[in-house]
Amino acid sequence: MKTVIKNGHIIDPSQDIDGRFDLVIAEGVIVEIGENLATEGADEVIDADGLLVTPGLIDIHVHLRDPGYEYKEDIITGTRAAAAGGFTSVACMPNTKPVNDNKAIVHYMINKANLEGSANVFPICTITKGQKGTSLVEMGDLKLAGCIGFSDDGLNVECGDVLRRAMEYAGGFSMPIIAHAEDEGIKSGGVMNEGRVATELGLAGNPWVAEASTVARDLMLAELTGARLHVCHISTRRTVELIREAKARGVKATCEVTPHHFTLTEEAVRGYDVNAKMGPPLRTADDVAAMKEGLADGTIDAIATDHAPHHIDDKNVEFNVAANGLVGLETALPLTLNLVREGVLTMKQAISCLTDRPATALNIPRGTLTCGSVADITLIDPDFKWTLDAKTMKTKARNTPFDGWELTGAAMLTMRQGKTTFQREQ
Repeated sequence: MKTVIKNGHIIDPSQDIDGRFDLVIAEGVIVEIGENLATEGADEVIDADGLLVTPGLIDIHVHLRDPGYEYKEDIITGTRAAAAGGFTSVACMPNTKPVNDNKAIVHYMINKANLEGSANVFPICTITKGQKGTSLVEMGDLKLAGCIGFSDDGLNVECGDVLRRAMEYAGGFSMPIIAHAEDEGIKSGGVMNEGRVATELGLAGNPWVAEASTVARDLMLAELTGARLHVCHISTRRTVELIREAKARGVKATCEVTPHHFTLTEEAVRGYDVNAKMGPPLRTADDVAAMKEGLADGTIDAIATDHAPHHIDDKNVEFNVAANGLVGLETALPLTLNLVREGVLTMKQAISCLTDRPATALNIPRGTLTCGSVADITLIDPDFKWTLDAKTMKTKARNTPFDGWELTGAAMLTMRQGKTTFQREQ
């Protein structure tokens, strides 16, 4: 099978390519990039005039809920949503049921994605058995099974000695520790950002220091052990400053920010909108500005969705007891492109935050259009205007604060290993 993509504007930050070229795929592999390439012998010719052609987008923080919570999402629907958002690869968190702390679940996830999914699935395993914060998982065996990193996602590893040993062991296998940095004691049951809005709404607040203090500890442990640390979904100005300072000292640290944390503020909670309830919570306008500054100067490595699908019964309750999280795979790209329109990022920087930089952060063998690489490709119309209707999303869940938003920019065609996994109707 030979496919030629003609007349597209190729942006591949991994090769510093940014221009109008053609691209040839043969048997699921990229074989040539150049100008005015011949189409003779091609089984398919795709005219990408007016479109961006990029490496397949990569989301390094999703919850596929499979196994155990398939009523919220499963690998089939979750990867279908990923493809609709332009993502060809996702790294899935381990808070399944049972939790992903053993080889059997890793194999299950990878095999199901390969057989029935619309995107590559790279499993992340727990740091501790059962996410209980005490005994470490068998990291070497899990790496051999296909795990790409370790995280007690949703739970902070409270014991510093346990986290230190985890970093030492993970470092021996060249694997990252992926931290959900939130001190539960300081958080103290807070359900939204601590501040004026929480006071006005009568809701318990979660202060910025719950995140920043834990990030400071984790960075120092990474500095001590020489391990690779990746900090999930950062949300506060102080966190950005701490990571910036640590990187300057040579600490092996990377981090991510979600589109909702650089788009929305705590004001979105007004009206007790449960779809604006998440962990960490939406913060202040100054924190949002800090996220943009961190993206612009490279302190923040990746944009990741923290795609967290929930059944309506988990959200259609009082704010205090509603589940945290929102679905994000199908809205991440247009929200990211807003940063380009605002002048925060160049188009190449924005694509980099969704391709080669997340791939580098978690050692995922994707995020490039180099000849010989797997043909995971996204065709993007940055000017395509559309209105999000939560009822028509590919995910099973509907928990999004962006329902009804007018968005600009979308994936028009998504290819995994040279095969189309999504094509948008126009």
